[in-house]
Amino acid sequence: MEKVKEENMQQAIQELLERKEKAKLGGGQDKIDRQHQSGHYSARERIDKLVDPGTFLEWGMLAHSDQVGSEEKSAGDGVITGLAKVNGRPIVVQAADKTVFAGTEGMVYLDKTKAAHEFAVKRGFPLLNLMEGGGLRMPDGMGSDGISQMLFPNELLMHRRQVPLITAILGDSFGGPTWTAVSSDFVTQVKGSSMAVAGPRMLEVATGEKISNEELGGWQIHADHTGQVERFTENEDEAIEEIKQFLEYMPLNGDEEPPFKETEDDPYRKLDEIVDLVPTRQKRAYDMKKVLKLIVDDGEYFELKALYGTALITALARIDGRAVGIIANQPMKYAGAAGAKECEKATDFICLCDSYNIPLIFLHDIPGFRVSSDAEKQKMPTKIMMWNQALAQSTVPKISVVIRKSIGAAYGNMCGPNMGADFVVAWPTAEINFTGPEVGINVVHGREIQKSENPEEKRMELLKSWGFDSSPYKAAGKHLLDDIIDPRDTRKFLSQTLEYACIKNGSISERHLANWPTGY
Repeated sequence: MEKVKEENMQQAIQELLERKEKAKLGGGQDKIDRQHQSGHYSARERIDKLVDPGTFLEWGMLAHSDQVGSEEKSAGDGVITGLAKVNGRPIVVQAADKTVFAGTEGMVYLDKTKAAHEFAVKRGFPLLNLMEGGGLRMPDGMGSDGISQMLFPNELLMHRRQVPLITAILGDSFGGPTWTAVSSDFVTQVKGSSMAVAGPRMLEVATGEKISNEELGGWQIHADHTGQVERFTENEDEAIEEIKQFLEYMPLNGDEEPPFKETEDDPYRKLDEIVDLVPTRQKRAYDMKKVLKLIVDDGEYFELKALYGTALITALARIDGRAVGIIANQPMKYAGAAGAKECEKATDFICLCDSYNIPLIFLHDIPGFRVSSDAEKQKMPTKIMMWNQALAQSTVPKISVVIRKSIGAAYGNMCGPNMGADFVVAWPTAEINFTGPEVGINVVHGREIQKSENPEEKRMELLKSWGFDSSPYKAAGKHLLDDIIDPRDTRKFLSQTLEYACIKNGSISERHLANWPTGY
């Protein structure tokens, strides 16, 4: 009898191993080969490249479609989920499997992704999504009963930035993968892929519009027009590496600080090169990214939405080992003046940093907003105030430095005085005023200039006077600025103030922005 039981156990184990080996092939070796031929990895290969070797703990491997007749050809029901570690830190991962029904979503697929999301939130682990696929599976969603069970996932709608939600669009993605991406804190997209509500074929059937994948939701659409994607890569390896880089700046969840990173870069290092880098002439352009590189640890920063709203830089970096978010104007683009896209970009970034306990640093060099009739059609007043509302509700430490100029209402949006900053300082050559000198004297002294015997001489005389009025010393004299600092001490100043601002509660915020929508 014991021998029979032993044989039965051996048979049961053998059957289990065979079932799991079959499940690992997803839709079959031929479809995996097709993935490779098209230049893509399989879902399991993507997970292997993302996570630390030997750490992946899969759940739901033996799940399959609940549609009668589909059981044997729907391994995992098209999605692989589980736990793992990335650089030693725990994460939850889910990867769409294109070899099973083209990565479309059935009921079991959605049950698995819901369970993954719930575990991530329950235990406080980031949720990483390796996505491609065609959205809702037709047979599962058809009929009043089908669609009634498969509407938008509530876990995405109520995520509230409890844990970092990080997504890579690795192949054409429509429906579900797109909903996941636009609900995420960070999205990277492989060039050549498409991300949209529905694919070109459905569009043509529904509306008669004929369009390519690239024109519909290719990387340039999201870089230039939507801002729904933070980074773009040439291939899947780069996309997976960018997920890892972003994750290094993130806490495991909204209740923790981001990890510190040891550095040998002296926090009090003097920035002698910065004196020649930033011209004192207000109209001369320079690259603010070079300033960032000088200030941050080891010259390393991770820029988000670099191709969207290009007059503003939003980047993650470190100062003395602490993760920080930097919002900086870029004089190389529109002289640093912000438009509607820059406003959206700033709002999005403030929400990200405040929700994940990342102190904010503002580097001003802004002549104001790009005002025009077109800007009004883009709801510019609303965009400006949304930025300000996010800023006002943020509670992470904030440090503001006027590098060269900060003019008009934009001075407030860049966290000027009375906008919630812990410290607001300026360089000695900074210009701060209601408007720029040329515009100001034309509005205020236009008639006086016209009536003068020498209009150009009068203009220059008034410009000198205006320049004095714009000096930061007047504001500092009334203690509206905390200090005027030597530009070479900017890194030292930031290191010192960050240390003091974070002593009581670290950089933990009150998370007022965690429930702010992920799109505008």
